[in-house]
Amino acid sequence: MIIKDFKITLAWKIFFALNLGIITGIALHDQVQLKDWIVNTFLSPSGEVFIRMIKMIVVPIVMATLIVGIAGIGDVKKLGSIGLKTIIYFEIITTLAIVLGVAFANVFHPGYGIDMSVLSKTDISMYEQTTSDIQSDLIGTVLSLIPSNIIDSMAKGDMLPVIFFSVIFGLGLTTLPDKTKDPLLSICHSVADTMFEVTNIVMRYAPIGVFALISVTVATFGFNSLLPLTKLVLLVYGAIVFFALIVLGIVARICNLRIWNLICILKEELILSFSTASSETVLPRIIKKMESYGAPSTITGFVIPTGYSFNLDGSTLYQSIAAIFIAQLYGIELSLSQEIILVLTLMITSKGIAGVPGVSFVVLLATLGSVGIPLEGLAFIAGVDRILDMARTALNVVGNALAVLVIAKWENQYDVKKALAYESEMLNK
Repeated sequence: MIIKDFKITLAWKIFFALNLGIITGIALHDQVQLKDWIVNTFLSPSGEVFIRMIKMIVVPIVMATLIVGIAGIGDVKKLGSIGLKTIIYFEIITTLAIVLGVAFANVFHPGYGIDMSVLSKTDISMYEQTTSDIQSDLIGTVLSLIPSNIIDSMAKGDMLPVIFFSVIFGLGLTTLPDKTKDPLLSICHSVADTMFEVTNIVMRYAPIGVFALISVTVATFGFNSLLPLTKLVLLVYGAIVFFALIVLGIVARICNLRIWNLICILKEELILSFSTASSETVLPRIIKKMESYGAPSTITGFVIPTGYSFNLDGSTLYQSIAAIFIAQLYGIELSLSQEIILVLTLMITSKGIAGVPGVSFVVLLATLGSVGIPLEGLAFIAGVDRILDMARTALNVVGNALAVLVIAKWENQYDVKKALAYESEMLNK
């Protein structure tokens, strides 16, 4: 009877695929010709299929849930309250992440004692070009948040313009009479529900996508590239675990929540985001799970999409460690004032460009020069960036999920009975 009832969950399927992908990548790493053929013919396309299917889902879900959420709030003042509290919370938490990263790097000195001659360099010119584009016109960057053509922004997957339009559209919808508003709201509800079902269909392909993506990563970089930078990798992973369990754990306890329960509930999403190094892959499922976990859709639909641009805890933590690491690598001793400038600069540059490829590198390139750290140092860590990106993406997911619950508690809209029932159901699976 036990065997009959046993079911392999998605989390286990993704976990098995992750390990099989690592083994496959290790086997292919030294087989140069065979590796290139298998990666280019099978693995890369298989992984790209999964990423594209996820991107296909994200924009309609974000728009539909935001419009329904904003219209559901109904009161512009109430929306302003939620928005203000959300931004304040995001700024406090990401600043804590930056300060913690600087503190960890100063205590453990990951960049000392490394012979730069044994480090391999990776081309970072693509990130330098993106950075120059961003830095060349700060006003233009701010204006880009307001879409001149929402269809174009949707096609490009630019989330901040999409969020801006959805909020304005939702506000406009609230002013209409019920007979005009209700049919459109019904359509948005249907679109959101349909896309959540589409997400469930896409997730059946997730183990294949994870297997392909992690195989490509390991086959391309292997583990030898990690050895000279082991101290950096261990420090980043250790700092991320510390931040998740201790810092976010304290925040959760203040709100009468348990961070470990939240992590257990998100186990599938954490394995998936870790494997793919993409938080977009789990955005629809996070929205759905946090609604089931007691947060109202009005808050979930606003906080999570916004958090994907403004609440990247893992990314900001990594960026501060990486900046100090590169300074130590070159033997540069940063003064207290320089480290304060670094923190303040990261507080600004780390916001709002999550849709840019290689966002952490772009932010670092835009930041290092402010305190006299050579930008060329990023070329030494680019080879292990994917390994580090996996961990920081997982922390981004936990941070955004917790943010929804905190804001719901702050607004006295958290459904405790619903949350306890869902928590019991998920933890007993």
